[in-house]
Amino acid sequence: MAPELAGSQITALLETVPGIASVLRSPVADAIVNMIRAGAGVAEFRPEDAEELVQYAVRRGLIGAAEGDRVLQEARATAKKRRIAKTPIKRARQRPVARKPAPARRQGKAAKKGR
Repeated sequence: MAPELAGSQITALLETVPGIASVLRSPVADAIVNMIRAGAGVAEFRPEDAEELVQYAVRRGLIGAAEGDRVLQEARATAKKRRIAKTPIKRARQRPVARKPAPARRQGKAAKKGR
């Protein structure tokens, strides 16, 4: 197994190599950001983000496993209902309506004088 980096080593690495922070970022941090965006209506809700956060909370003892399962079931069911509600209703094709040609414009006296 690879040795773990100490906090000061990680900080030095992040300062030295630009862009590496996004590679080393925690999946929990990504899930938090995605859930905030979904809550604000900027992005779609992703069940995998909810799973990541629930797993984190269970690992840390913040919630019990049973409660985590209930929350995930509720989230999945609600997300499924919303996806179904957002799908467009397929309508039968309507035949194109034949339109009458526009009547020819009548020219007034001023337009006839210019000829």
